[in-house]
Amino acid sequence: MRQSTALSLLLLLSTAAVVTNAHNITRLLAKHPSFSTFNRYLSQTHLADEINRRTTITVCAVDNSAMADMLAKHPSIYTIKNILSLHVLLDYFGAKKLHQITNGTALAATMFQATGSAPGSSGFVNITDSKGGKVAFGPEDNGGNLDVFFVKSLEEVPYNISVIQISKALPSDVAEAPTPGPSQMNLTGIMSAHGCKVFADTLLANREASNTYQDNIDGGLTVFCPLDDAFKAFLPKYKNLTASGKVSFLEFYGVPIYQSMSMLKSNNGLMNTLATDGANKFDFTVQNDGAAVTLKANGITAKITGTLIDEQPLAIYTINKVLLPKELFKTAAAPTPAPAPAPEEAADAPKSHKSTSADSPSDDSDSPADAPEDDDADVADDNAGVRFHGIRLVAILVSLCLGLLML
Repeated sequence: MRQSTALSLLLLLSTAAVVTNAHNITRLLAKHPSFSTFNRYLSQTHLADEINRRTTITVCAVDNSAMADMLAKHPSIYTIKNILSLHVLLDYFGAKKLHQITNGTALAATMFQATGSAPGSSGFVNITDSKGGKVAFGPEDNGGNLDVFFVKSLEEVPYNISVIQISKALPSDVAEAPTPGPSQMNLTGIMSAHGCKVFADTLLANREASNTYQDNIDGGLTVFCPLDDAFKAFLPKYKNLTASGKVSFLEFYGVPIYQSMSMLKSNNGLMNTLATDGANKFDFTVQNDGAAVTLKANGITAKITGTLIDEQPLAIYTINKVLLPKELFKTAAAPTPAPAPAPEEAADAPKSHKSTSADSPSDDSDSPADAPEDDDADVADDNAGVRFHGIRLVAILVSLCLGLLML
């Protein structure tokens, strides 16, 4: 009994250090060759990665024949992504649940709705348990027409992922509308329309930084855009930067890879930016703060407050503070206080409140004196503390297991 308990603890210890994906949609569909086209486009549109990151999901797959009908209209890869994202429900619907829907009907949100590209209710799917044992599907913006039916269950991992076959692709004028490629998107327009107009106008006025953002969209780009009130208050300091400093500062808010919110939450740590250039790191630290995600640089912590767009390869988030890269904003050393005069000298000392040039911080436009201090030491201390407690926990568990085995 003691040995069994000890072995169980050792198993717990070993599994605690292992992180695995709950599911892999491409592997699940690979078992079903008649869905190879659907599977291939899940990978090409990068939807497979998003599906694998979700913990509760239903994929409504269509076979190769149904995919051929859809592809005959020659949609762009971005339109295909919208269509297929409408087929990914953000809830679990196994075969049993489909036939036992409360009140006979349900309205399910889809990944298309989650992208923010679906206006109104166009990103929702109506599921109805119909007469004769049939389960019908239809987009909410389809005028109530339910002409797509459940065929069979392909793969189910209860309450984690369900892969089902439906009779044909879900029709949706919104999802099927021509979709511009990422490089055709108006970045500053998206920012301006959602509370980041001051930052967007500043970026637009700087051709070099603006071109850097545009050139990186197709390969993957994540932007953290300060809200208007915060950036407007910072503009006087921005105007004091050199020309190269302004470019680096604006590029500091862009990351040259796509990062969804779930990726940011699971990939905490230092992150390079568009301004990173060898020794000039221009990086910040991504950290979780409860359900929120924060960015920390040079002693300032900004919180992600909203998502303007999150559609691979582009993500734009709003943040509530202006981050100051330490390469441009370094804290000046505090002047050493003069020794207090002796009592007899104090009476004769002139009463002057003027500061000398030696006591004044240097006027460096790239390095304002009132910026926060570097926080690398704090981050190192935090990481060391986490490692210490982790090692201590492992040592306690191992000692407990060995003690039980010796008994």
